[in-house]
Amino acid sequence: MQKFFVKNNQIENDIINILEDDVNHIINVLRLKKDDEIQVCNQDTTENYIVKIVEYSKEKVSCKIIEKIESKIETNINITIYQGIPKADKMELIIQKTTEIGVKNIVPVAMERSIVKLNEKDAKKKIERWQKIAEVASKQSKRDIIPQIGNIIKISEICDIIKEYDLFIVAYENEEKVNLKTILKENKNVKKIGILVGPEGGIDDKEIEKLKQSGAILVSLGKRILRTETAPIVISSNIIYELEN
Repeated sequence: MQKFFVKNNQIENDIINILEDDVNHIINVLRLKKDDEIQVCNQDTTENYIVKIVEYSKEKVSCKIIEKIESKIETNINITIYQGIPKADKMELIIQKTTEIGVKNIVPVAMERSIVKLNEKDAKKKIERWQKIAEVASKQSKRDIIPQIGNIIKISEICDIIKEYDLFIVAYENEEKVNLKTILKENKNVKKIGILVGPEGGIDDKEIEKLKQSGAILVSLGKRILRTETAPIVISSNIIYELEN
């Protein structure tokens, strides 16, 4: 059953109005008709409903609530990925796959070795596109939330908020002693986790030093060096596998 997201102001008593791009998707792509059923999630409350289409136009699809359903799809582990901005469309892959896994937030990071440099105008367009990719992936994977794509930040800004996390780890290819498996075994009860992954060129030594001084833990991901688009997928999936209950 297809899933769509709405907000509080789209729900009036037992009627839910679906708007904007979802209207075209329902009518012209899925070719759903009156009396067809879909699942709807209220983004503001994470409440889920089975609804029946009762009326539609080019502007909206009106649905009647049939039943409220309980959903247990969201993980109790709150993961935010801080991703050094990679080249080409790698960020899109990272957002899509980590959304499917269960990550809550994804923040692009302008780093010393980032090849891609975005001005304010281009950054705004990119973030809008990345947010849309997160929304589509959330629908596909039946999430109850859409991960938020943050504005582009710098390492100095990350250092200021590391202490807000129960655990903040940095994937670092030169780390030889501490690995992800050990860290997760030692931190079984953490719930709020930050992950930093560098861009293609890795993380600059000065950035590493700042992160360490701010309380970040450097970890190895194993014997093999992972690509920047592979690392956040591996880390987040391992964390949820080990810590979710």
